[in-house]
Formats: sequence, structure tokens, C-alpha cells
Amino acid sequence: MQLRFVGCGDAFGSGGRFNTCFHVTGAHFNLLIDCGASSLPALKQLGIACNDVDLILITHFHGDHFAGLPFLLLDAQFSRRTRPLVIAGPAGIAARLTQVMEALFEHSSTTPRKFELSVIELVPEETTRFGEVSVTPFAVVHGNSGGPFLGYRIEAEGKIVAYTADTEWTDRLIPLGRDADLFIAEAYTFDKPVKNHLSLAALEAHLGEIRPKRLVLTHMSEDMLRRAATLPHAAAHDGMMIDL
Repeated sequence: MQLRFVGCGDAFGSGGRFNTCFHVTGAHFNLLIDCGASSLPALKQLGIACNDVDLILITHFHGDHFAGLPFLLLDAQFSRRTRPLVIAGPAGIAARLTQVMEALFEHSSTTPRKFELSVIELVPEETTRFGEVSVTPFAVVHGNSGGPFLGYRIEAEGKIVAYTADTEWTDRLIPLGRDADLFIAEAYTFDKPVKNHLSLAALEAHLGEIRPKRLVLTHMSEDMLRRAATLPHAAAHDGMMIDL
């Protein structure tokens, strides 16, 4: 299994980074975690074949995690995709997808497609299997708009990838990430508390309970990016590849 950080930036493009989008592949699966507004050009810049993606997991409905879907779906349509695609995420995802498609490209949500599109709601702490991949969502805490908010624990090929998504500290991150082969965690600030976001200090206070085998920080502010070379943990960068 491989994971590539297509985009690991925040909503403001800090450090010139693309919005959140992770590409995860194995022998029999090909998926994205989140699809922020800049994801289509970021995918193409890395030479990733978008029409080979079978599953897209969405954590929440903020533009830097969700607003790339209309571009990806239109690109699939005009490139004559025939492969089925599943988009899965929090409750209300079907209505939200229609809304964002109509806001960006009027009538695009009702245009007939040459491929089957399934949009699935995921229930926190209920595992759903997509072929070779098992996905367990956990409710996280990221404010009052743009939700519900989910982090993901993904199991495939005997490995576990966990992702906090955007969230302030919540004890649900412990079972989400416990003993994961790869734990991707937001670290928006170093130690400054910011409502609805996770600081590195808050995360480190609980790493002994989470016990990840490998930790990579993402969604970092400009202040965090300036500290990246001195941090005791790996920091994601666009294009970064991890083999599991």
C-alpha cells in the first residue's frame, strides 16, 4: 500500500501548498481521502490518473476538503470515464454535492454521465467495506458549519492508515489512531490553542495513548511550516510518498 500527499495545505494555501487530498493505492484499490478545491490540478501535476480512482472519502464540507469534486466529476465526464465511482462521507453528502456542483457549474448535477456514481453516507464508528478496503469513521470536532465532521481509520492489505481530519482535540482520536501503521494528524499550530483545530502540543499530550507506528503532520499554518525543520515528527509536503 502507498499513500501520496497530493495536497497537504490548509484553507489559505500556506506555504503555497495545495488543499487536502491524499491518494492511497494497493494491489486492488485506488482511493482519495478528501478532494479540496485545488485537487484536480494537483493530481494532474503528479501524473495520477483520476479515472482510475474508485473511491473518494470526504471528511467534511469545507471547500479545502470538498470543493474539488465538481471539477473532478466534470473532468471524468469529458474524458469519457466508464469506471464506476463511489463518493462516501458524512450525513448529507448527496445534497451537499448537488449544491456545490450547481453553485460552480449550473446544471452539472443533472447532466447524464457515462459512468455510475454512488454517493454513500457513513455512520460514525460503523465499519463499511469497499472491496478490499474497510473504512471506520469517527466523529471529530471542527465547529458548527461544514459538518458533520469525520476522521477515518482505513484498513487494507494488513495495514492501517488513520487520519484525524480537521479537528480540535477529542478523545475519539485515540481509538481512531491507536497502533496505526500511519497516523496523519492535523497540526495547525505549535502550542497555541485555536478553536476547532489541533495543535501539536495537544496531540503530543496523547501520543502515548495512541501509539502510532508512524506519525506525519499535515494542514499546518505558516508558523508551523517555519518550524518544520526543527519538529520532532515528520511533516507532510505536497508529493510526499509513503510506502506501507
